[in-house]
Amino acid sequence: MSRRQFTLPERVATTPLDDTGCTVLHVDMDAFYASASLLAHPELVGTPVIIGGGNRGVVLSATYEARRFGVASAMPMSRARRLCPQATVLPPDHDLYATISAGVMETFRSITPVVEPLSLDEAFLDVSGAVRLLGGPAAIGQHLRDTVHDEQGISCSVGVGPSKFVAKLASALAKPDGMVVVPRDEVVPFVQQLPVAALWGVGERTEEALLRLGLRTVADIAHTPLTTLVRGLGEATGHHLHELAWGRDHRPVEREQREKSVGSDRTFDSDLDDAVLIRRHLLALSERTAARMRAAGTTGRTVTLKVRFSDFTTITRARTLREHTDSGRAIHEAACGLFDALGLQRARIRLVGVRMTGLLDVTRAPVQGVIGEPEHGWRDADRAVDRARARFGAEVVRPASLIEPRTSASVRRPGDLS
Repeated sequence: MSRRQFTLPERVATTPLDDTGCTVLHVDMDAFYASASLLAHPELVGTPVIIGGGNRGVVLSATYEARRFGVASAMPMSRARRLCPQATVLPPDHDLYATISAGVMETFRSITPVVEPLSLDEAFLDVSGAVRLLGGPAAIGQHLRDTVHDEQGISCSVGVGPSKFVAKLASALAKPDGMVVVPRDEVVPFVQQLPVAALWGVGERTEEALLRLGLRTVADIAHTPLTTLVRGLGEATGHHLHELAWGRDHRPVEREQREKSVGSDRTFDSDLDDAVLIRRHLLALSERTAARMRAAGTTGRTVTLKVRFSDFTTITRARTLREHTDSGRAIHEAACGLFDALGLQRARIRLVGVRMTGLLDVTRAPVQGVIGEPEHGWRDADRAVDRARARFGAEVVRPASLIEPRTSASVRRPGDLS
């Protein structure tokens, strides 16, 4: 979707909203990471801002003002700075993103239990069971937009349609901060006026194959014999695109599935060979991973350490704990043990990562207390820290070893590209 700018057919854009049978919503936060970061920097609203860090890192997100200069997610930071040198660069705040995402998902679940998250900032909702009490799907979509804005301070775009495919297309067209309803009777003209790149499953290679066949719009695909599509694209892809070209998508919205792992990585601005500094970074990553698990209501049992060297060689080591945990202290202890066991002597390291697997839903199986731990131990302290961060910001409480001197500016202003 990001490769092309699509427009609504005139009939869909001007017809009064008819949301009968359009019980699938796709809700997508607008420039989520950038919008969330700007909550602590209201003076930067309306200016180009890039969320990322380091010369060798990548762009996590950017405001729409920065996107106008060509800045895009996953772009190398060095290129982003060249495209938009006047942008302010803010470091990511993953704890804040997890907290806001948890609040947004809770809002979704207050409307319907059938929520299918795709990432921290977007989800499908099936609102067929909520229309009797809350009104039509369009009214529910507007209620969600208002609630997210009022409670979280960020905006979202909503697509309303009879299927997941159509709802997701609609939300992309609604951006930023809007809502598009595609009436059930308008699905075919809505879909068929789009370029082939709009279809789910059409990447660059498939798009090139379609263009070689002379197929540029979805309507072209729809009116091409199925046998021709199968011969040119393969059995599965040919059938898949033929169905989508006629607006047919029978997949249901599936209830939330817990993530299989939670973790964080850190790419250094320059290679490190100082074990003390690396352990400090492992502490920050362990605390971040633990906070994400607590926000998601999960605990983990297996700690995995990832180390990438200056030549891009990457190794992983794992350790399974005796008990499930969501404690940053326990994760850090295991990660450092794995790192020390590597026996690295002044090896130049480019990246380290910490990941937890073997996740357990604590709402179904609460965490057991650790033998010997005081009645009010680290677990209570972690949750107190979570509450303080949710109220006052992610930086209000940190381990003492992670506090940087005030002279180390974390916010880069326009023109500061060093």
